[in-house]
Amino acid sequence: MRCKAPISGETDFQAGTGFPMMTQPLIAVSTDVRQFENYTWHATPQQYLEAVVAGAGALPVMVPSFGERLDLDALLSAVDGVMLTGSKTNVHPALYGGDSGEANGPYDEARDSTTLPLIRKAIERGVPLLAICRGIQELNVALGGTLASEIHEREGMLDHRAPVSDDQDERFAIRQKVTIKPGSCLAGVLGAGDIAVNSVHRQAAGRLAPKLQIEAVAEDGTVEAVSVKDARAFAVGVQWHPEYWVKSDSVSQKVFRAFGDAARQHAAARLAARAAAE
Repeated sequence: MRCKAPISGETDFQAGTGFPMMTQPLIAVSTDVRQFENYTWHATPQQYLEAVVAGAGALPVMVPSFGERLDLDALLSAVDGVMLTGSKTNVHPALYGGDSGEANGPYDEARDSTTLPLIRKAIERGVPLLAICRGIQELNVALGGTLASEIHEREGMLDHRAPVSDDQDERFAIRQKVTIKPGSCLAGVLGAGDIAVNSVHRQAAGRLAPKLQIEAVAEDGTVEAVSVKDARAFAVGVQWHPEYWVKSDSVSQKVFRAFGDAARQHAAARLAARAAAE
């Protein structure tokens, strides 16, 4: 599986963007189900949408969390990538044999019922995938892994939670070291060795799914990035938040550029297949 996808065909670039001139790829973006203003909202934070546009050079398409009511095959035939966002909610423990008590919440079962089958289908069909924070946890559960809760309470573990602050920039500050494994997919994007990231979480991968391989770990051994073994396209999960500083942090920019390149390659292949069929 390549993390950096070559772009074939036209090599001119869109003015001021640094992205090749071609049809703008479409990225399916997961949504949370929230209740406010007497409505049920299917929403995602703006930072993720901005990162798709500015970091990946693509067009975000928000996917409502309607579970089995959605034709995911039709969706994946129309898009060029899938991005799973972070969230305050956790994957429901019933999906991996964990403790379903309130302490491990809050939950969003409508999102779970949408993202987990979407992940499996995207991988099967070779649609590029980027899973962030809750997304990497969904990826692990979707493929048969488990999650570890409240990891900061475990002996020898660091506290990966955000500091208590009303300032989002402070909460998502780049302050944690993770180590990219030599020879890994992300090593081809970021280089092997230590990088600094903004990892903000209280859960993490427990037992790793058989189809996943570790890409990066924190100093305490916490899994901070994974990739899908033998994937047909870019399929990476990161526990940190590259979307937050994508306009100013080189590590974040490289992650989204690699994802965007993979989406552009997928878009080019879709267009070529359509032209050949006409």
